[in-house]
Amino acid sequence: MNQPSAKVAVIGGGVAGATIALRFSELGIDTTVIEQGDTLVNGPPFCHLHAGGNFYREISDEQCLTLLQQAIETAKVFPLAINARATLVALPKTEKTEPLDLLPRLSKLRERYSQLVKDDASNKVLGEPDEYFELYSQAQLQALAKSPLPTKITKRSDWLIAFAKHVDMSKLKFPLVLVQEYGWSAFRIAAIAELAQQNLASCHIKLASKVTGISPRVAPDGWQLTIENQHTKATSQLDFDYVINACGFKSGEIDDLININRQRMVEFKAAYVAHWPQCQGLWPEVLFYGERGTPQGMAQLTPYHNGYFQLHGMTKEITLFEQGLVASNNNSAQPKLPQIFLDKIYHQWPAATVQSRTLGAIKHISQFIPEFLSAQVYGKPMFGAQQIPGEDPDLRAMSASFCHKRYARAEIVKASSALNAADAILRDLLNGGLVDSNQLGDGLDKHYFPVTQACKEKQVTELALAYAKARGYPAELAVNLL
Repeated sequence: MNQPSAKVAVIGGGVAGATIALRFSELGIDTTVIEQGDTLVNGPPFCHLHAGGNFYREISDEQCLTLLQQAIETAKVFPLAINARATLVALPKTEKTEPLDLLPRLSKLRERYSQLVKDDASNKVLGEPDEYFELYSQAQLQALAKSPLPTKITKRSDWLIAFAKHVDMSKLKFPLVLVQEYGWSAFRIAAIAELAQQNLASCHIKLASKVTGISPRVAPDGWQLTIENQHTKATSQLDFDYVINACGFKSGEIDDLININRQRMVEFKAAYVAHWPQCQGLWPEVLFYGERGTPQGMAQLTPYHNGYFQLHGMTKEITLFEQGLVASNNNSAQPKLPQIFLDKIYHQWPAATVQSRTLGAIKHISQFIPEFLSAQVYGKPMFGAQQIPGEDPDLRAMSASFCHKRYARAEIVKASSALNAADAILRDLLNGGLVDSNQLGDGLDKHYFPVTQACKEKQVTELALAYAKARGYPAELAVNLL
């Protein structure tokens, strides 16, 4: 690719910032990532690709279709980070709705996936379109419970055997839904981003660096950033033609520096890590639907190797927190989280809180899988604050916004929306005359990632394992299930 002249700053090296930087620098755009932490992609936990938004009954069909398309693009660009295991959706008998109420949306998603594959065969990254979802009756599950545990998956029903042997079927409505929503690993994305940028001359990474000031540049248009090294406290100033705010839950701080207001919310949430030594067999990700914020909130079981699981419980005693959802106001674009949550983000969780909330998550899962009650608390939760632009707390499909010349915000809620944000910002660069479409070639309309996709499985795994260890999590969370 030819080298466009624009110099772009990406403030924030989370999944959004890292993805944008890779997208731009693969096209030869001079891109600098300014990240306050010591590594890339070290923000709120993500473990699920959301290929269709089946976690979120409350969002619109259109958001679900958008999430499906974004997930497909993500799986194509980052195949080494994708955990190709199915997701099982179950409705407890306490639910007011019925499993068959899910069919209209699932059918729309299957139809859209089928059309995307017909349009471009490379879109077939979620299995066969006809198998996007499948229903299982109680009789089928009872039969599967008598089958031997498979050591590898040879047919889709193999995903249900371990589950069928342990679940309390009397607690569930039937049929169950097996859907091709895969998982993906934050540790592996971090590793891919680190390895790729080492081989991209246009990509520059400034770690342990915080933007403390932004001034508009008069001629030519652009911005001057004041950057403080978080270790030495030394400051420097750098000029850029375009600035991208990819600061996640702290995006409002950058908006405040340039006196731009923005209605947004921030929600602190956590997932918990448990070890179930007695676990055998291969498990799907399992969702037990429930009403968010109530004692029967959704329970989510995310499997990894050797009996390790990541747990969510959408109750105020597990994943959600009282006063954990805050909004911006007319005085600041930055929602103010209570100090108790900032202490968790920047310092350490109280041991008693880790114990009580993880045990609460284990108990929440065990109401459906009784033997899971023997699972043990591993330790450090996976946690963070999630930005939600606007005023709708249920918004899940969002990419980027533009409110000032040569300034963009990456406002993703789900990690798989990062590529969409990069595409939208790239078009703004083009429309602003900062890049030439002739220089970009077909990279404007297609995801051009030759260096990123040249990363080797062995290197990605080694670095992902190192990240998991350094951040205090089990090695199993950095290795794909299959």
